[in-house]
Amino acid sequence: MKYAYQYLVRVQYLGFRYSGWQKQPNHKTVEGMLEKTLKFILEGSKFKIVGAGRTDAKVSALAGAFELFIVDDRIESNPQFVDLFNKNLPPDIRITEIKSVSNAFNIIKDAKSKTYCYLFSFGEKNHPFAASTMTNFITEMDIEAMIDACQLFEGTHDFSNFTVRKGQETKNCIRTIDSCSIKVNIDYTASFYPKTSYLLEVRGKGFLRYQIRLIMGALYLLGTAALSREELIDIIEFNKEFSIKYVAPGSGLFLKELNFDIE
Repeated sequence: MKYAYQYLVRVQYLGFRYSGWQKQPNHKTVEGMLEKTLKFILEGSKFKIVGAGRTDAKVSALAGAFELFIVDDRIESNPQFVDLFNKNLPPDIRITEIKSVSNAFNIIKDAKSKTYCYLFSFGEKNHPFAASTMTNFITEMDIEAMIDACQLFEGTHDFSNFTVRKGQETKNCIRTIDSCSIKVNIDYTASFYPKTSYLLEVRGKGFLRYQIRLIMGALYLLGTAALSREELIDIIEFNKEFSIKYVAPGSGLFLKELNFDIE
């Protein structure tokens, strides 16, 4: 099918009540909700959407994006379309921008960099309202050791130990991480957040499935002395085969920034 018009749409969403981005039968997903809304507001026009990535269940986005292809109905007013879209979306999904792009644009290949953040606290149990956006580890952790270990993930490595294999060996696990750090969280606040929380921030061009959550899981194991720094170096630098026994929950993870070559 030939699509006459293409648009880059910026979207934000709270992923806590969704089974991830990708549409799937009998599950509520972000992609499924967007398609359902578009079918209503585009009044029978033929269209398709392609996401910039597939976030997991409960993962959120401040800078998500998808490409909207429409067969024969041009969007005449982008601001009005954004308002109409938002009016018909649920409160945990919001469109922030829509703009026309050329047919040469590819939302997957033209992604220049992505920044993911993982929001967490440890020790005393959090207020229940924080559960949708922050992971709470109810144990003491050596946060300084975790902060110091973040630099080990930077650079180009084989991240075979930091992805989930589904029935067959994952191919091409070489990825480059431009920066990886943990800092005290002062960027995201709420009255029900604990007094002290932390933010893991990882930036790169692209990531494997569960990669950030497994990095957070490895740092958690390091912080609780279940994994030594030397073992972590072996896993990252020498690709020593290792099964990370802890995948950090999806609810603490969100996409902070997404940049394209066209911008």
